[in-house]
Amino acid sequence: MQFDKEFKTAIHHLPSIEKDKLILRLLKKDLNLANKLLFELVDTSSATERRESVERHIVSNVNRMSKGFYSIGYLNMDVRYLSGDITEHVKITKDKYGEVSLNLLLLSEVLKQNKDNILNARPPVKLRKFCTAIIARIFKVLLLINKMDEDLLLDFKEDLMLLGGLMSENNKLMNTAVKNGLDVNWLLNAEIPENINEIHKKIRAQGFLK
Repeated sequence: MQFDKEFKTAIHHLPSIEKDKLILRLLKKDLNLANKLLFELVDTSSATERRESVERHIVSNVNRMSKGFYSIGYLNMDVRYLSGDITEHVKITKDKYGEVSLNLLLLSEVLKQNKDNILNARPPVKLRKFCTAIIARIFKVLLLINKMDEDLLLDFKEDLMLLGGLMSENNKLMNTAVKNGLDVNWLLNAEIPENINEIHKKIRAQGFLK
């Protein structure tokens, strides 16, 4: 939304007390912005410390939902919730490195602890949705890494290879990967195609990853 110069000038000339009241009212309606300002202005923890806290949160919750597995649909929903926690962390801290590392952790932990749950999942429609969502998240990670400095790929090499290995052990995920244009060798070899953006756009345009 664009604000004209006259409006900006009027806001600038508001009394300080009125500005403070207005800011607080607006922050109550935008919790993401409020948490971002809290982190930048008050919180003494670093982005790395907060990332480590989210890591523990992910591991703990994946353990919980895997041990209490109910259905593939509920697992998919839980993964979305944890993905939302990662997104919130990134919005607050601007931790782009963490956006990759945390998503890789989430994916690997879910696949590691739910191999049999995925292989035996019913009904097929919900299993397909879950597997497609996993493939879409892997593409997201590859696209994020591709935007980073090339040297950072080494930081994620082991995690990519681990994820590739977990994918290879699960024929349901492998079949979905093939159908949606994901080459698991990109993970196993930690080699992301330079044109991964074009590959992803083409696959999306063909109606896949949905």
